Amino acid sequence: MRVVAAVIERGDEILIGQRRAGDRFQFKWEFPGGKVEMDEDPKVALARELQEELGIEAVIGEEVARYEYHYPGKTEILLIFMRVASYAGEPVNHVFESIRWESRARLPEYDFLDGDVDFVRRLAKGLFRTASGE
Repeated sequence: MRVVAAVIERGDEILIGQRRAGDRFQFKWEFPGGKVEMDEDPKVALARELQEELGIEAVIGEEVARYEYHYPGKTEILLIFMRVASYAGEPVNHVFESIRWESRARLPEYDFLDGDVDFVRRLAKGLFRTASGE
């Protein structure tokens, strides 16, 4: 299974979402995105997911990171993180418990999904080139 996740920046802040009560991994934080459908391009999938989850029309930029992660008792997933180059509209929460703009440095303070933790740590340390040039 392939999963796409968006790195949406506003200045030095990145948009994150918290899973709803009752959802699998309730109250865990994640980056907006979701599953890539069969034969769907990951960029197209991420644009679709961002429209559904946040009501924005996103232009998907370059891939920031990709790696496989295996949740116990589940099929291995390929996580693909992509930068959002630009978007139209203001993000509106349609599917999360809450959404928040947070500084890159403070991201490790949040209880992220296990599959995102390594990416969050590396992102907070500035190990990925992002729109702000870091």
